[in-house]
Amino acid sequence: MRSTIIITALAASGTVNAGVAGSKNTKRASITPITTKGNAFFKGDERFYVRGIAYQPGGSSANLDPLADPKICLEDIKKFEDLGINVVRVYSTDNSKSHKECMNALADAGIYVALDVNNPQYSINRATPQPSYNAVYLQSVFATIDEFAQYDNTFAFFSGNEVIHDEAESTLAAPYVKATDRDMRAYIKARKYRAIPVGYSAADVSKNRMQTAKYFNCGSDEERSDFFAFNDYSWCKSDFKTSGWDVKVKNFTDYGLPIFLSEYGCTTNGRDFGEVSALMDPKLMTKVYSGGLMYEYTMEENGYGIVNVTKGKDITDQTGKRIELPEFSAYKKALANYPAPSGDGGYSQTTKAQSCPPKDDDWLVDSDKLPEMPAAAKKYFDNGAGKGPGLDGPGSQWAGDASPTTGSGSGSGSGSGSGSGSSASSTASATHNAAGFSVAGPVNKGPFVVTGLALLFTLVGAVAL
Repeated sequence: MRSTIIITALAASGTVNAGVAGSKNTKRASITPITTKGNAFFKGDERFYVRGIAYQPGGSSANLDPLADPKICLEDIKKFEDLGINVVRVYSTDNSKSHKECMNALADAGIYVALDVNNPQYSINRATPQPSYNAVYLQSVFATIDEFAQYDNTFAFFSGNEVIHDEAESTLAAPYVKATDRDMRAYIKARKYRAIPVGYSAADVSKNRMQTAKYFNCGSDEERSDFFAFNDYSWCKSDFKTSGWDVKVKNFTDYGLPIFLSEYGCTTNGRDFGEVSALMDPKLMTKVYSGGLMYEYTMEENGYGIVNVTKGKDITDQTGKRIELPEFSAYKKALANYPAPSGDGGYSQTTKAQSCPPKDDDWLVDSDKLPEMPAAAKKYFDNGAGKGPGLDGPGSQWAGDASPTTGSGSGSGSGSGSGSGSSASSTASATHNAAGFSVAGPVNKGPFVVTGLALLFTLVGAVAL
């Protein structure tokens, strides 16, 4: 998510959310789970296109879980139905709470949920990733999976968001993000859950976008992601070619995995959401892309929202009146004017792996080897993760039990879990490198960074926001 930078006295964290393990709420059977086939998503036998919105009321400052509070979600679901969307992306959830009422209400509305599995307390430290990739961190990740795997409208899990950005050092985070991605899929399989797609959400950075995409689709089947997504803000009330989207289609043709835009919605020249016309066009994009998520629902300080929420007693009170902004009707109109195409959209029926990218000036990872999963996390595969620590737990950054194998990219400047919504804000470079958590946004905007006390006292300059 695009949001302003804040410093919160929390344990330093990147992002990997946890779920309420063990709270086996009754799930609805009224919605068909989404699956992957070839380079596309499917709802049963029907091609599924992401036509959604980013959803994090209060942004980074509130750090709340909208899916755990019916007083928040139920009012917004009415708006979602009016818009005509089919997916919401939520960046931060509380794995110690139940999500039954909100998830079931979304299912009743035909709406799926894409979840970032990270939160400010439990994530991989971008500056020192190896020790933060530990069993405590993975317990939180797995607990999130336990909580949301029970719902058929859980569309996908993001293993990280914009960790890798336009500073070459940030690419050293990649092995730890990919290891988390791998571990999530292995855990889902071991716990005998349905095959919920797991993938990465990349930054809007041209210099390493293709290397990142290839990296998450190289190696063994166990290591490769189920999909790849990236945030894109290059269509600024322009057109398919002026925005460079024609090149992005060409570059990802024959990529071998489902692709969608995990954020879009430039505000530079106003917003008419013409992007929807291209995303839903079988002649332009549907052979390669499966839609996208518009950024974002609520108006925050970054200025991307389409709904204002009247102020409550403080930033964490997001129960106020919902006031539609002009962009609400503009997005609604775009979705109505450009429906999902019928048929299969020309998708490729086969998947294929890419070659891992070689090391160069923009990509510093010099080995295909991934870190081993911390030994202490293996017990969760047999016993489940147990109760999640929530958004206020003690944190995982320096919890120990880290992987003994650093793989490539260990040591400096790397972090996993989740990056920031903007890659390399000059006003936040120190904190941005320190913690991988973000509620995203354009690369040139300030990231959603939550820096914990551990980093505040450990990393020089981490408070220079």
